[in-house]
Amino acid sequence: VTASPPPIAVALDVPTLDEAVELAAVLQGEVAVCKVGLELFGSHGPEAVRRIGEQAPVFLDLKLHDIPTTVRRAARVLGRMGVAMATVHASGGAAMVRSAVEGLQAGHEEAGHDGDLPIILAVTVLTSMTDDDLASIGAPAAGEQVPALASLAVEAGAQGLVCAPTDVPIVRAAVGPDVTLVTPGVRPAWAQSNDQARVATPGEAVAAGADLLVIGRPITRAEDPAGAARRIGDELRAAG
Repeated sequence: VTASPPPIAVALDVPTLDEAVELAAVLQGEVAVCKVGLELFGSHGPEAVRRIGEQAPVFLDLKLHDIPTTVRRAARVLGRMGVAMATVHASGGAAMVRSAVEGLQAGHEEAGHDGDLPIILAVTVLTSMTDDDLASIGAPAAGEQVPALASLAVEAGAQGLVCAPTDVPIVRAAVGPDVTLVTPGVRPAWAQSNDQARVATPGEAVAAGADLLVIGRPITRAEDPAGAARRIGDELRAAG
């Protein structure tokens, strides 16, 4: 029996589509999903989703944030592409989140894709934002804002949430056990924290209640990406 891959979403934040596809192929079986972000999608659009999707499920991280009608139409297009996950900003409000969920699933069904319906992940507060940063834009501290946005998004139909590892316990307490919690800002102890302000190791994030860990450079810039992913997977199994 083939073991399920560890709960890792590898962030394919690399310069070219060929490099991203090569990484996705090398990491088959070592990660659960491949995350396509703004740079890669901006350069290659649906072709990036199509080619990477041939190797692994795609988590498309565009963080939609617009009026509900526009978001519904955009999400419907993403659903037709066959993405497994897509992100929106919870701060767009309940109607916008609801529209994203409806649009993504409608597009998936219209295109006749196999498998489970795709899910909307709502982003609470970016992991690069400190409480000082939030105060500078007139926003509440993360400890207050994150659970409020999480509850709003889930009530509007979001099936998952993106939050910093350090925020996982308060989010889990706010939304219960059935919501998928995705955590960026995860770095193994042997890797640098780079530009994330609120970070944790993979073991710490899972112990806190995270379901899916977004990890980029510690894997993608390693000399042996598959080996790095395997090492993280081993750490997660040991922690579990």
